[in-house]
Amino acid sequence: MRSLSLLLTFLCTCALAAQQESDYYAIESISIPEEIELEVGGMDFMADGRLAICTRRGEVWLAGDLGDKTTWELFARGLHEPLGLAAKDGAIYVSQRAEVTKLEDTNGDGRADVFETVYELPLTGNYHEYHYGPLIMPNGSMMSTLNVGWEGSGVSKVPWRGWMMRYDPTDKKLKPWAAGLRSPAGFGTNIEGDIFVAENQGDWIGSGRITHLAEGDFAGHAASLKWADQPGSKVSVRMDDINDDYGTMYAAKKKVPGLKLPAVWFPHGILGISTAAVIADRTEGAFGPFASHLLVSDQGQSKIMRVAMEKVDGEYQGAVFPFREGYKSGLLRMNFDKNNVLWSGQTARGWYATGGELFALEGLKWTGKTPFEMYTISATKEGFEVEFTMPVNPVTVKSSSFEVQNFTYKYHHNYGSPVIDLEENKVTSATLLPDGKTVRLVLNGYRPGYIYEVRVKGARATDGTNLVHDFGYYTLNAIPGGAAAGAADVEGAMADTDAAPKRPTTMPADWNGKVDEEILLETAHGMKYKQTYLTVKTGSKVRLTFRNPDDMQHNFVLTSGKKGTLVGEAAGKMGLKGIAKAHIPDMDAVLVHSKLVEPEEEDILYFKAPSKPGIYEFVCTVPGHYLMMRGVLQVE
Repeated sequence: MRSLSLLLTFLCTCALAAQQESDYYAIESISIPEEIELEVGGMDFMADGRLAICTRRGEVWLAGDLGDKTTWELFARGLHEPLGLAAKDGAIYVSQRAEVTKLEDTNGDGRADVFETVYELPLTGNYHEYHYGPLIMPNGSMMSTLNVGWEGSGVSKVPWRGWMMRYDPTDKKLKPWAAGLRSPAGFGTNIEGDIFVAENQGDWIGSGRITHLAEGDFAGHAASLKWADQPGSKVSVRMDDINDDYGTMYAAKKKVPGLKLPAVWFPHGILGISTAAVIADRTEGAFGPFASHLLVSDQGQSKIMRVAMEKVDGEYQGAVFPFREGYKSGLLRMNFDKNNVLWSGQTARGWYATGGELFALEGLKWTGKTPFEMYTISATKEGFEVEFTMPVNPVTVKSSSFEVQNFTYKYHHNYGSPVIDLEENKVTSATLLPDGKTVRLVLNGYRPGYIYEVRVKGARATDGTNLVHDFGYYTLNAIPGGAAAGAADVEGAMADTDAAPKRPTTMPADWNGKVDEEILLETAHGMKYKQTYLTVKTGSKVRLTFRNPDDMQHNFVLTSGKKGTLVGEAAGKMGLKGIAKAHIPDMDAVLVHSKLVEPEEEDILYFKAPSKPGIYEFVCTVPGHYLMMRGVLQVE
């Protein structure tokens, strides 16, 4: 009997072992010749199966027979930082900074000999004026997106910056489609053909997100409204309609009907820091159990997320889940090949990525095994229904098996947002429905206008399999059938996340207005500190100015020794609390820290240098940044 008990314990332990993403989706890396700097800006498959790739350095390559014997042919060069490519009818369309260009090989020598301007775009030369696309629609029209300029805040000095544009091939005119974009690096259609745009955190953008854009929509960034009254625009919102006073986008929507709410928010630092490509799984099950779901890549965190949506009151909303990480570089573009392998074109020059490589080309293939995952989360009048990919063991379904909390972001002109109005939701009941795969959750304090974190604690498949990922985030713009009784209003919801005892922003009175050391620490593009080696004397009175001229948020965290990695890893594990606390972990290894400093702003700190000589590492603790953004304070 004792042997049988030990055997059962061993089998149970094996079944409950953590499942790995690689068990279900395997990554294959392609070897790239040393002479090719494949910083992928766009890519698409040609009719003959070759993968056409444009690079940020202005080249177009054709990669054939992807695998161990990949062939490489240079098709074109001399383009201006192309960040999008589409193949159609034997031609290649590339989005350069100031135009979409049609490339053709008319003499059959394998090189482009015709460079035809399809349409031109206004341009000032501001480094942030990126141009993405084209997305070729079934009717032959082309969709492109344009970044706003960047000079301390989003600036539009030429028309249509921050817009999605549509090129009509019948009359050969470029027309405004939708506004309110900041850095719409990727966009695509779901299986119904509706367009979804990925957006990156920044001014007016609290966190990464995807938004369904129809003609005339305004997605939230105010700079683009400078051109809303121009001929051809169907956007009804005007610049005077948008200000910081609403508090949240949900509250602003009540006063500005033309504002389009995100369909799904991606919590910054948890599910990406720079959303990029958007692609629908159209493989009808050949890529696993998530057919019709959207896959969204992230450039900064070198990974892919999965999105499952529904329509409530005629508008999209839904959930985002982790899917696959572990890529070599920043995933900017994705495409399926004819064998249902998902290829990812990657780049990290200037845009640091946690993968560590400057560029890469990798394929993702389903192994044929079905992972135990949350398949979808759907809203009900009282809570959520969580559907799993496999039947759930009824014994493991109970209220304590699920943890739910909700939060939102500020809607303001500042860069990004902390998590605000965080509230836990008690799960009052969890019921397994007759299909055996769906659990109905009833929540206390259910309210629209918030993002809901749903975590699964202990639920198992009937065969004992554990979940690969145990959390997802559902964006609840509307409750089916109307707001639940007692639902809270989010207008003006705010929180002060800056206050902290280890952030001394006032000179102590006993310093008598004098300091011993003045230190300036600045950030640099590419997720770096400009100064990486600082020196002070033991016990000296220090005024440190942390200035951030970069275009993303950063902080400064001084550790108690060679503790940069320890503190950085701890910050990455904080989840929502990390976002709410400026990514500062509560630990003795943190000596002094700044606030989360927005682009073009600074924070001034007053502190005494450690009394013990030695090396004290400092890092930025925004998730993933510490791997690259670090330096040392030498105390002498």
